[in-house]
Amino acid sequence: MIGPGTELASRYEIISYVASGGMQDVYRAHDKLTGEIVALKTPQAGQANRRFKQSAVLSARINNYNVAKTFDYFEVGNACYLIEEYVEGTTLEAATLEVFPQIDPHLAAYLMLRISKGLAASHHAQVAHRDLKPSNILVGAGFSSVKITDFGIATLADELFEEVAKSGDLTRSTSGTVKGALPYMAPEMIFRKPGDHVGSEADIWSLGALMFRLMTGVYPFGEGMMVPVNVEKRQPLVWPNFLTGKAQFAPLSNSLTAIVEKCLVHDKTQRPLATDLVHSCEELCFHFSPREFGLVSEVKWSTGFVRSSSGEKIFFHKDSLYGSLRAQVGSKVVFSAHQGSPFPRAHPIVVCQ
Repeated sequence: MIGPGTELASRYEIISYVASGGMQDVYRAHDKLTGEIVALKTPQAGQANRRFKQSAVLSARINNYNVAKTFDYFEVGNACYLIEEYVEGTTLEAATLEVFPQIDPHLAAYLMLRISKGLAASHHAQVAHRDLKPSNILVGAGFSSVKITDFGIATLADELFEEVAKSGDLTRSTSGTVKGALPYMAPEMIFRKPGDHVGSEADIWSLGALMFRLMTGVYPFGEGMMVPVNVEKRQPLVWPNFLTGKAQFAPLSNSLTAIVEKCLVHDKTQRPLATDLVHSCEELCFHFSPREFGLVSEVKWSTGFVRSSSGEKIFFHKDSLYGSLRAQVGSKVVFSAHQGSPFPRAHPIVVCQ
């Protein structure tokens, strides 16, 4: 652990420790040259370093608003460090599935468009992520920004996947990186043989699996040892009824599920390109405004009210409720607020867990 105040490369001063992932430690640091706050990342002890520089060079090629920008790479002794854009917010995992059981289709369309744009830019730069999952996507408050991160760490993790492939059984791996990635892995990654190349097509599969989980709350092919079995049998879980149970959400949900299913085609040559996904998402009819939290203060017949975190009274109709949970007085909800008279209107609105 690097202590606050430590200066590296005569330029980066550590402010605080941020988080630990499967392959890296992340710190918030001050770039004394530019005055900016940056993310400083370094492989955890015991992780291989030989691909880290190459990965940093590759990720630095990508210049897109939906990808966390790589600024610098340097070495001090036997340690190597990556300097990346600091995103004020949290991971997509923490912002969604750790709070509510599934996301509404409007938010799903918005997120898929943003992630697709980031992937399109990276694939155009000949860079594949190969470890796309909710914990590798950063979002700002209210989902105001969406940025893919950890291209370098993902490429570094490829060495670990190669080692596991030699054993012939991914499900027996004790690696947290492998276990966390397995539900999002493309068939060519799961059943890879030593020396096999896994390219950008795997990112498309991972995006489909990611969106399936965000939209339903469950993994498309299960977890653990059931993932390779179900993937090999080409048996994803069925879409739950609540996606299309209400007329306000059914058209968009149907369009989204069709796009996701194209991503989860077993034959990688038949999957859409990231640019195709961008075009498909841009053709969807959806709206986005920042999400906020509140508590249900009143429920009567088909209507109710929410008290926002600022104390504002906001009206909702049951047709604007989305998901697997029902709203009751005291329920915590996430919603978008829109102008209305005599009260603002919440739509869509999702009950938290």
